[in-house]
Amino acid sequence: MYIDVNGHRSYAYTGGKDFNPAQPTVVLVHGVLCDHSVWLLQSRYLAHHGWNVLAVDLPGHCKSAGAPPATVQEGAAFVKDLLDAMDIQHAALAGHSFGSLICLQAASDLGERVTHLALVGTAYPMQVSQALLDASRDTPAKALQMTNVFSRATLAPPSGAGSWVFGASLALGRRVLASNTRVNLFHTGFNACNSYDQGLQAMAAVKCTVLMVLGDADQMTTPKGAQPLIKHAKEKGIDLKVVMIPHGHHQMSESPDETLDALKAFLRIA
Repeated sequence: MYIDVNGHRSYAYTGGKDFNPAQPTVVLVHGVLCDHSVWLLQSRYLAHHGWNVLAVDLPGHCKSAGAPPATVQEGAAFVKDLLDAMDIQHAALAGHSFGSLICLQAASDLGERVTHLALVGTAYPMQVSQALLDASRDTPAKALQMTNVFSRATLAPPSGAGSWVFGASLALGRRVLASNTRVNLFHTGFNACNSYDQGLQAMAAVKCTVLMVLGDADQMTTPKGAQPLIKHAKEKGIDLKVVMIPHGHHQMSESPDETLDALKAFLRIA
């Protein structure tokens, strides 16, 4: 569905169901050089089990107009403006990688309007090496190859069959990059992750229960990289659950069932 957010046409995939104001809502936010489609399996299940799903294309990405978020705070402001535009008073937020930082900041800003916060493939600080930052700016095709190698626990199809997640992710990254000819979405997103310095303050302000879904072979946002957030959440008495799942950084496609199971349990869906 398309939603007018601050005068811009913004897209959210609903999992094949119409929005129902009587149901709870979950907003799903993608990472760098991705779009709503990375949440496809999870979106459809949640939408067919009692939840409104808004799996967004961030501004300036693919089907959504507007300027792409150059900072995590700008991404969080978009989430707030989206909820305001649809008159949604309470929502669960789930974000992957860059999207996890956006959802963390949004949960901090929105307070009790956020009922659940799921951070998938998260880390803080989410540092990007200077070499990769430069490559994302100057040679994005090379950087895309690099990040997809680092993001995968295996380059082969899981169990030797099914979709080729490595090739599919490369194709998605190329498509997303080509969707905006004015702004380099790759470098903009990586720079936003690298420069975000409010993660601990944001976690301290979160008012809801928190789930972290981490990949045990994730080389992009390693499980160790999430420890500062985990430690801070525990110190602040936040209700936190950490789930480790197999494979690498793209949990929703490499470990789709395990990621969905974690979300189902978190949202108390049978």
